[in-house]
Amino acid sequence: MRRATPHEVAARRAACVAEALDNSYQAMQTKVGFIGLGAMGWPMATNLVKKQFDVRVFDVRGEVLRKFITEVGGTAATSPRDAAKGVDVLITMLPNSKLVHDVLLGEGDAAAGLDLGAVVVDMSSGVPTETQATAAALLKRGFEMVDAPVSGAVRRAITGELSIVVGGTPQSIDRVRPVLSGMGKSITRAGNVGAAHATKALNNLALAGSFLIAVEALLVGKKFGLDTGALVDFINASSGMNYNTQTKFKQFLLSGTFAAGFATDLLVKDVGIALELAQSMDADVPFSTMCQALWHEASQRLAPASDHTEIAKVAAQKVGVAFP
Repeated sequence: MRRATPHEVAARRAACVAEALDNSYQAMQTKVGFIGLGAMGWPMATNLVKKQFDVRVFDVRGEVLRKFITEVGGTAATSPRDAAKGVDVLITMLPNSKLVHDVLLGEGDAAAGLDLGAVVVDMSSGVPTETQATAAALLKRGFEMVDAPVSGAVRRAITGELSIVVGGTPQSIDRVRPVLSGMGKSITRAGNVGAAHATKALNNLALAGSFLIAVEALLVGKKFGLDTGALVDFINASSGMNYNTQTKFKQFLLSGTFAAGFATDLLVKDVGIALELAQSMDADVPFSTMCQALWHEASQRLAPASDHTEIAKVAAQKVGVAFP
């Protein structure tokens, strides 16, 4: 294989520098409105500021908004409508679809502040049918909407390595892709608007189900007297492995830290969205129904804002073992 000459190496370096400068220039020219500075919204908006986007932020909690501006930067907006003024992309990162609709088209009326050509991006975990209804209402006012929920929890939100699934027209997605790239490492189109929220909910249904069955296997093994660490190692080298056993069992369950960074209530919400989707199509999903019931029960028994890995404590009580 031929080695590059010093001239070729220098040319490649110059090209990389030029590309970085061009990306930085494009970021500074792109105006982004960001509504919702919660556990996920704060680090996501932070990464956009760090990537030199012109970010205009709003949160209903005034003290949180002031803290963000002081510690991170950006421009503070006085209302959702103010956050939307003059932006190219308006992002919402809120607890549920009802709040998103209210902020965009209801009391917040952010849409009234948008210029023609702006694209709305809902990065919340929403209900697909409600997302489609909001998108249809926005389209009547001349604005396209993209749904772009994320995966990776707070840890990857901080590092800017979120996985983002998007729904919308190819043209609208291409327009917001540079902004999404400022927060995530992978962007996957699921289909038209609403498809991304369906994909996110179904992914988390699979996550919730695989977590429960693997936890029960672990606890039965513990009750039998097996070395739980060795059991997890064997599962992870065999056909029973999954994302949970690989990234959470030793790290957060056996360590006793229970700090994976994703709240039980949020997972319960996503599982519920997936079940609503199944029910709307008359799909018989008995295991998913049982899974939802078990996660809902755990959320009632655990402390508010508990990490979802703490369901292992509830399962351990049922099996009759001390855990971890």
